[in-house]
Amino acid sequence: MAKRIDVSGLSAYYGPFRAIEDISMTVEPRSVTAFIGPSGCGKSTFLRTLNRMHEVTPGGRVEGKVMLDAEDLYGTGVDPVTVRREVGMVFQRPNPFPTMSVYDNVAAGLRLNGSYKKSQLDDVVEKSLRGANLWNEVKDRLNKPGSGLSGGQQQRLCIARAIAVEPKVLLMDEPCSALDPISTLAIEDLIGELKQRFTIVIVTHNMQQAARVSDRTAFFNLAAVGQPGRLIEIDDTERIFSNPSVQATEDYISGRFG
Repeated sequence: MAKRIDVSGLSAYYGPFRAIEDISMTVEPRSVTAFIGPSGCGKSTFLRTLNRMHEVTPGGRVEGKVMLDAEDLYGTGVDPVTVRREVGMVFQRPNPFPTMSVYDNVAAGLRLNGSYKKSQLDDVVEKSLRGANLWNEVKDRLNKPGSGLSGGQQQRLCIARAIAVEPKVLLMDEPCSALDPISTLAIEDLIGELKQRFTIVIVTHNMQQAARVSDRTAFFNLAAVGQPGRLIEIDDTERIFSNPSVQATEDYISGRFG
């Protein structure tokens, strides 16, 4: 299968501090890849390098290469804004635009990226809300503030907003950590549906969630406090959880540390 993302020799820095070191991996199209590992090992930092969000932090920079299909995302002249359109992101806490309606939240990215007729926006908003399994819950309140929805609904609204611009990849940074179990299950079911259309990479501290939703799992760790995070191994999820290649992976999954 062709690679959707190909990372080679990637290190990320905050000023002089090296947060992650020499990470190489591939992510296949229309699959779910989960990043697991103890807090502070660089999972979220690495996730943010995949759409150049890492650069938003003062002093943030990378070395190495991230290829999206045939495009070097850090190549000369590549616009980070364009990268973030192709590689969307859903954050840990739902962050709908508080002053915008449900409709305008979903349409926001489209309006930034071009001019659309009202009928076109209507179609994309409905398609995106249906894609996020939210349409039936909000179709009669499209003009009400998105911030008035429940936490789980707000997170699905953020997913609808992210997929409205048809990205190639969808990054999710602990998207269920602020949600109740029922909302978490709804998001997990949604991830299973969305991978039919999108390549998904998710950071999670929930081992069971990684086992449930992902096709492949990557385990990150750091040798000691203050040392950069490293990719320890990546493999099919079933193998990572049943027969990992590295003892540290087994120790983490079995709860011996982390």
